[in-house]
Amino acid sequence: MIVQRTPSTLAVATCLVIAAALSGCTTTDAVEPVDTAASTPGAAVFPGNEVAPLVDAVPQQSLKALPTARLADGLIPPTNRWFSGLVFGEESMPVFPLPLSFQLSDSGFAFGLPAVSADSDVIRGGFAGQIGVQVGDGVGLEQAVTAYDEASVTIGQSIDGAMVGSTVIAEGSPFVSFTAAADVALTMPTAFNEAEKGVWSVDVAGSTYGLVSAGTLSSGTDLSLTAGQSVTWFALPDGGTLTAFAEAARHPVIGTSVEYVDGTDTAATTIHYDTSDGGDTLIAALPHQAQGLADGASCAAGEYPSIYGALTVCAGRQLSWSVPAVAPSGALDLSALGDEDRAALTDQVRADVAATTTFAADTYFGGKSLYRAANLLEVARQVGADDAVATLTDRLNTALDDWMDPDACAQRTERCFVYDPDAKGIVGLATSFGSEEFNDHHFHYGYFFYAAAVVAADDPEAVQRWAPVLNLLAADLATSGGSEYFPDRRVFDAYAGHSWASGTSPFGDGNNQESSSEAVTAWNGLALWAAASDQADLAAEAEWMLSSEAASSRAYWTDFDLDDPVYAGFDHTVTSLVWGGKRDYATWFSAEPSAMLGILVLPMSPVAGYLGGDPDRVSANLADALPEGDYDVMFGDYLLMYAGLRGPEAASDALTAAASLPEERIDDGNSRAYLMAWLMRWRTPPAG
Repeated sequence: MIVQRTPSTLAVATCLVIAAALSGCTTTDAVEPVDTAASTPGAAVFPGNEVAPLVDAVPQQSLKALPTARLADGLIPPTNRWFSGLVFGEESMPVFPLPLSFQLSDSGFAFGLPAVSADSDVIRGGFAGQIGVQVGDGVGLEQAVTAYDEASVTIGQSIDGAMVGSTVIAEGSPFVSFTAAADVALTMPTAFNEAEKGVWSVDVAGSTYGLVSAGTLSSGTDLSLTAGQSVTWFALPDGGTLTAFAEAARHPVIGTSVEYVDGTDTAATTIHYDTSDGGDTLIAALPHQAQGLADGASCAAGEYPSIYGALTVCAGRQLSWSVPAVAPSGALDLSALGDEDRAALTDQVRADVAATTTFAADTYFGGKSLYRAANLLEVARQVGADDAVATLTDRLNTALDDWMDPDACAQRTERCFVYDPDAKGIVGLATSFGSEEFNDHHFHYGYFFYAAAVVAADDPEAVQRWAPVLNLLAADLATSGGSEYFPDRRVFDAYAGHSWASGTSPFGDGNNQESSSEAVTAWNGLALWAAASDQADLAAEAEWMLSSEAASSRAYWTDFDLDDPVYAGFDHTVTSLVWGGKRDYATWFSAEPSAMLGILVLPMSPVAGYLGGDPDRVSANLADALPEGDYDVMFGDYLLMYAGLRGPEAASDALTAAASLPEERIDDGNSRAYLMAWLMRWRTPPAG
C-alpha cells in the first residue's frame, strides 16, 4: 500500500480529511489487522470537514497558553517538532536540521556543523554557530516561520514590517538558503574567499563552508542581493568536493514531502526535496536510513559526523529507505501453553482483578491503568477465566464510556477531554507531565487506543460509542493532508523515523524523546484502533509509524553499533534520552541504572518482540542496567520480561525469578498475570 503526502506548509488553512468508518470489528480474541490494501493513495487522514463536528461536540478550552511564538498568522502551532524551540519562547533556541545546527538571533541567524564528542554518560553535538549572518543592519528585524512541512522550515525576515527575504532549512540538508524579497544587504563576520566565479569558501574550526550566490560579495563579508536573488551556504563533509556542493547549492531546497509504502516485510519511506528549479540537491542519510537505502541510490558525496554516527551524503531530489516491518499486536499468543500454565494464569488473573480498585483519572496514569486492565482481559479470554472476563469487560466499558463522553468535561474535571482552539489539539482536563503544553500526547493516548481496541474485539457496538472522542485523540497525533484543527502528524518526524516528546522544546539541545518504547506502543495502539474501526488509511499510516519508530528506537536508543567511533568514550549500551543535539544516559525522573533501560522497554506490550532481535545485546543491556544482577529494582518486572526475549531458557529463568519479585516492583501499568503470561509465551513459543 502506497500513500503519498503533499507538502503541508499550512500557510493557508485547508479543510480536507477522511471519515472514520465505524464498522467491520472482529469478534475474535485478538484484534485482526485491517486490510491496508484498501487504503487510498494520497488520501488525507482526518480532514477538517469530517473532524469539525467531532470538535464541535467537545468543550473548548485552553488549559495553558503556549509561549510567545515566532509564527505567521494562519499557521497551526508546530508543537513537538524538531524546530519547536526555534518558534516558541522569548528566546529562540538552537535547532538541529542535521547535519547542521541552526539558531536565530536578534540580527539574523547562525549555523554550523556540531562538534561531536563523547564522555561516559553523554554524546554531545550541540549548537555551533561558525557562520553568522546579519540581515540588513540588524535593526528592526523580525523573524517568523512562514511555512513548514515534513522536513523543512521557511523563516520570513522583515524589517520595520516590510518583508525582505526568507530562509529555508531542512532536515538532511547541508544547505541554508536565503532568497531576497526586496533589495537587501547581508553581512557575515567571517570573510569568505572566492574559489571560482560565484563560489566562495572559508575554513572555520576545522570545517570548510561554502557560499554560492549571483549577488555581489564585497570584502568576503558584505553580500548585496536584489529582489529575487538568493544565496546558499553549505558545510563541506569529509570526502566531499567544493565543486559538487556548489553545483547543488545552485538549486536551493524550497520544501519537502513524504511518501511511504507499508509492506508485509518492510516499511519504506521517501522524502522528496523540492528545489527552486527542479535541479538535484545533496541529502545526508542517517545511519538507520543508510542501512536500508533504496536500490540505485547515489551516496558517495561524503560523510558528516553526528551524534548518531556518520551521515552519508546522497545525490538527488529524494531520499528513500526501508526498515523491517513490525506487525501490530493486541494479544500474546498463549495457544502453546499447557493446562498447568493456564491454571496458574487463571488464578493470578483473578487475584489481579480482585486487587484492582479504581482507574486513575489523568490522561497518562488513567490510560495506563486501562491498558493494564485490557491486557488482563486478553489473558483472561485466552485461559478461559470467564468470570474475570465479565468483570474486566464491564469495568473497562464503564471507564471508557466515561472517558469517551464528548460532553464529559462540562460535567467534571477529570476523565474527559477538551479541544484547545488556540494550540489546535485535544487535551485531557486532568493533566500530567505537561500534557497541557502538548508534552507526551502519544505516550498518553496510545494506551487509550490499545485498551479500546482490545475491548472492541468482542463488542463492535463499542466502536460506535467511542469513535467520536477516540478519533479526536487519533487526529491529534495522526492527521495528515492539512487541517485547520490539528497539525499533520503532531509528534512524528518522518526524517528521523521517531517522535519528539516536548511540546514547545525550550531547550538548548533541541527537542527530545525518552521512552521510545511508549512511542512504539502508541503507534501499535493506533493501528489496533484503526483495525477495530475499519479505517484503512489510518491503519496504513499507523503501521508505517510503528515500523519506523521501532527501527529508530533500536538504532539510537537500545541496539546501536557499539563499535561505531561515535561511541568511543561512552560507557553504556543504551542512550535513554535522545535530543536533537545530544544523547544522554539519563532520565527525567531517576538516576538508577535500571531506569535507563526500563524506560526504553516499558510497558512490554504484545508488540514488544521487536526489542529482542539480538539476544546478546539484550544481555549486554541488562548487565548495564543491573550491575548487581538483582531484579528487585525499579522496573524490575519489565526487565524480567525483556530478559525473556533472549530465548526459551532465559524466559524460563525469568519466570522463576518473577515468582519472588516483590509486589511493589510490579509497575502500575503491569500485572503479575501479564508478567507471567509474557514469560510463558516466550518460554513456550506458539507453533510456527
